[in-house]
Amino acid sequence: MGACLALCSLASCASCLCGSAPCLLCGCCPSSNNSTITRLVFSFFLLMGTMVSVIMILPGMEAQLQKIPGFCQGGSTIPGFENQVKCDVIVGYKSVYRMCFAMACFFFLFAAIMIRVRSSKDPRAAIQNGFWFFKFLILIGITVGAFFIPDGAFHTVWFYFGMVGSFVFILIQLILLIDFAHSWNKVWVENAESSDNKCWFAGLLSFTVLHYALAFTAVVLFYIYYTQPDDCTEHKVFISLNLILCIIISIVSILPKVQEAQPHSGLLQASLISLYTMYVTWSAMTNNPNRKCNPSLLSLVSNVNTTELGPDSAPGQVQWWDAQGIVGLIIFLFCTLYASIRSSSNTQVNKLMQTEEGGGGSGGQGEVGEDGIRRAVDNEEEGVTYSYSFFHFHLFLASLYIMMTLTNWYQPDTTTKSMQSSMRAVWVKMSSSWLGLGLYLWTLIAPLMFPDRDFD
Repeated sequence: MGACLALCSLASCASCLCGSAPCLLCGCCPSSNNSTITRLVFSFFLLMGTMVSVIMILPGMEAQLQKIPGFCQGGSTIPGFENQVKCDVIVGYKSVYRMCFAMACFFFLFAAIMIRVRSSKDPRAAIQNGFWFFKFLILIGITVGAFFIPDGAFHTVWFYFGMVGSFVFILIQLILLIDFAHSWNKVWVENAESSDNKCWFAGLLSFTVLHYALAFTAVVLFYIYYTQPDDCTEHKVFISLNLILCIIISIVSILPKVQEAQPHSGLLQASLISLYTMYVTWSAMTNNPNRKCNPSLLSLVSNVNTTELGPDSAPGQVQWWDAQGIVGLIIFLFCTLYASIRSSSNTQVNKLMQTEEGGGGSGGQGEVGEDGIRRAVDNEEEGVTYSYSFFHFHLFLASLYIMMTLTNWYQPDTTTKSMQSSMRAVWVKMSSSWLGLGLYLWTLIAPLMFPDRDFD
């Protein structure tokens, strides 16, 4: 709880306690557009909740709380004081479910409030871009209330919400990666053509080869460690199918007709998508309840055989800090930060993410008022540069994705107080990878099928 309060104080400072639409820029805020500052602060709220969830799920945290006299039920006592806190609720996967439930409710509330806000002249825009202290209090209030939710069927129901939300968020991550690779390729190619410096082309080639090398290495390792000669048929199908699909999108991306319709499409984007697809494939296979097909990373590194589990073993034992969870958090942090500061020139991505081309507005330098204090530029007087409602919906989905990542997509069982691996999580992740590859393939062939439309 002390850590929570410390993070709360940090959040209050980070948000600068802005009270109006043009966010006041104190020493901890850079000069920028008002729209960018707002997205960064809301993203900080999400990251703050993620940090609290990580602290709560640390192994041994409940044992440490039990040592606090007069705090936990069944723990050390103080004469004359009765222990009131159920420490098994404020730590472990239950706490992650409740913390992420609070964040999801918070962002869903703002998604509903901000529907159809057109410019900063709308009174609701002042709520979006200011009043941070009160929004922070709302988040704290929802969080406190979430910890009073009875166990019952809450964890099971919220588990299914998490699966659906995470499925959609994985697709959004893929869209952001496509947009990032597209912008990356476009900028480096333009730099190479304008400066006649071939180092830019060499850099693009190097990263493309690196991405494909990592993806191919991953496929080889998957076949070695996540398949068996007489078992793991699903894994063999998953790996082979995704490998074939990655080859297909790579070939399509360099077809002359595609290159003519989209000059900036190429192998860099296809290589990055292929590498991300292999990550999703690996993440899905780590949720297979069959331990013969899902060896832990620790067993692979230490060469310990964990595939043969006895009848008394605990199949629901959770590996809190497994490799796929850490990689998932890193990708999540990158995508969240990119979604907060992105200013895309890709029309298709802007339509999907409901943002304006180039970010709109003015140049992004803080204005100095008559009082000498720097303030962010209100670059949304003529029109918002991003959909307020969709941005909050994106953070709502991100809260569900964080919940599933930190709990390793295990299905909670309130009877046995454990979490069980589920093939449902495997199919959700694999389905998202196939749909994502299909989406990327569509961005390549759509200009050929509909030449009269603008697919810049």
